[in-house]
Amino acid sequence: MPSTDFSGREVVKALTKNRFYIVDRTGSHVKLRYEHPTNEDDIRVVSVPMHDSISIGTLRSIADQSGAEDFEAWCRWVERNT
Repeated sequence: MPSTDFSGREVVKALTKNRFYIVDRTGSHVKLRYEHPTNEDDIRVVSVPMHDSISIGTLRSIADQSGAEDFEAWCRWVERNT
């Protein structure tokens, strides 16, 4: 199983490398948005807590919001992109 110990900063860094961009910051959360380049209906909004360590349940929620189909593959992808 890949690492699931990521900070908010690491997750934001990985997502911004994949067409997500920061649209808002409220308190300790950063909101990112993704718009598919060819499919206008594919818009995703992800909220990431800027904590030193994000709990696994929250990571699963972020993965779902970002469109991941496989949580373990998504964790490996975050690991490679941080």
